[in-house]
Amino acid sequence: MKDKTAQIPVRVTLSDDAAGLTRRRFLTLGSMVALGTGALATTALTVPVRRALAGEFTVLGAEAGSTLLFLARDIFPHDHIEDRYYLQALMPLEAQAATDNRLKRLLADGIMTLDRLALQRFKQTYAELERESDRIGLLYVIEHGDFFQKLKGHLVTGLYDNKEVWPLFGYEGSSWEKGGYVNRGFDDIDWLEHNV
Repeated sequence: MKDKTAQIPVRVTLSDDAAGLTRRRFLTLGSMVALGTGALATTALTVPVRRALAGEFTVLGAEAGSTLLFLARDIFPHDHIEDRYYLQALMPLEAQAATDNRLKRLLADGIMTLDRLALQRFKQTYAELERESDRIGLLYVIEHGDFFQKLKGHLVTGLYDNKEVWPLFGYEGSSWEKGGYVNRGFDDIDWLEHNV
């Protein structure tokens, strides 16, 4: 299938005040154009991978797994984090659901409710919705319920306690056993742009 985004002409017109256009502003505009044209391609590439990873959910099922992966990414969105890390964060819930019928029912009912809301509003299930904003809107409806709170609480530790993810955020890990951050460059944040 031919990429239709490549056929969209992009025209940038500079006004008389173009002299006030800084390099940073120009790069920002260029990034916005690139994001607009590249977003569809990125989504198109990640969705099949996410659905393939959903096959790891043998207790809850691949369909539920797909929804949980979308949910995890929508609750804690990090574009630079691969889906496999979200899968790793969710697998303990899958394992627990094998022996905990209450948890299994909570997850199944929560997914069913979310899909019902999505079908009523968009005529598609939650995992079928391409627009992140549509999915986020549905999360606001369920955010105070037990299902959402259980998932959010589990993911906050399941994702951020994963030592494999720490370098992706620029976190060097615990420092107390090495003398603490004060003696090891507490302000060593070269991953943060200083000239914002």
